[in-house]
Amino acid sequence: MEMYFFNGWGNLLRVIIVGILAYAALIFFLRISGNRTLSKMNAFDLIVTVALGSTLATVLLSKDVALAEGAVAMALLISLQFIITWFSVRTAWVRRLVTGEPLMLLYRGEFITTSMQKARVTQDEVQSAIRGSGIADVAAVEAVVLETDGSMSVIKPYAESSHSSLEGVRGSR
Repeated sequence: MEMYFFNGWGNLLRVIIVGILAYAALIFFLRISGNRTLSKMNAFDLIVTVALGSTLATVLLSKDVALAEGAVAMALLISLQFIITWFSVRTAWVRRLVTGEPLMLLYRGEFITTSMQKARVTQDEVQSAIRGSGIADVAAVEAVVLETDGSMSVIKPYAESSHSSLEGVRGSR
């Protein structure tokens, strides 16, 4: 029964030493990889963030994984994420593959049910996003877009322009 609560001072010392060093390694890798690594951008970035946390926890708590192995695993995850995002910034098909595309859910006061069904979003959720942006009348909204990070952008009516933020949004009319 004692093994469940305390497994020896050596194990605690290992967790402290490895924890400090693994944490320092993670911070180092994140600093050299840039701000994009942990930004809230899309599901791909979330997966990398969760994988980094899982790797850190494994290094901390598993005696079978050495600090060097964990550091290499963290460096590998960050490097792969850097490579994928480098290509996604430069190649449209990679960007669409990794991040998806924004999707129009409402346009000029009319719900786009096919887009909403595809995105598994309800009318109530769209209306909630509209209320959250301080607009009471759905008809007063130019568009609601489901962004690639899962958030909804509520676009107020605008003067006609050659540079609309709705260009390239799937489902736009």
